Amino acid sequence: MRFIFGQSVLALLLLFTTVAALAGEIMVEDFEIQPQTRWRFFTDSVMGGVSAGQVAFVPEDGQVHAHMTGKVSTENNGGFIQMRMELPDGAPDGTTGVRLVVRGNDQRYFVHLRTSGTMLPWQYYQAGFEVTGDWREVGLSFDMFTRSGRLLRAFPQADSLKSIAVVAYGRDHDAEIDVREVGFY
Repeated sequence: MRFIFGQSVLALLLLFTTVAALAGEIMVEDFEIQPQTRWRFFTDSVMGGVSAGQVAFVPEDGQVHAHMTGKVSTENNGGFIQMRMELPDGAPDGTTGVRLVVRGNDQRYFVHLRTSGTMLPWQYYQAGFEVTGDWREVGLSFDMFTRSGRLLRAFPQADSLKSIAVVAYGRDHDAEIDVREVGFY
């Protein structure tokens, strides 16, 4: 009887620990069910740039991830490729940052957030992160994001988020990044 009681308590503790851990993270995207209906790919060609690329949703080891590749060029005042998802409900109250699971070609990439205050197409909040060839989790607190202009609030607010993007940006380079999870914490 004592052994069974001990196992029950251990199982209950494990359940509460798991629930508590999950409560701190909110999954926005795991790319499992038709991610192509939520994510849009576009380049600086919308403003005359010449960068090119694509995003594909690739199954690997029982999971699907986004695979964004391309050639970023600063020619013609360009310099980006990106995959972006709209956030019609913003982020939950109390959210303080963005969480990604990523890997790539040992380059620097960015997350761009747009809010109800980013009215013009060139306005966003940006935070950079590095990738390697191994999957890793990246956490970007909202206070790590810089605004694209002084007319914006100093930092993005969770309740005003409208979209999130993974971006290869700002310099001539070959981009290759995989994204397995996108969420908030």
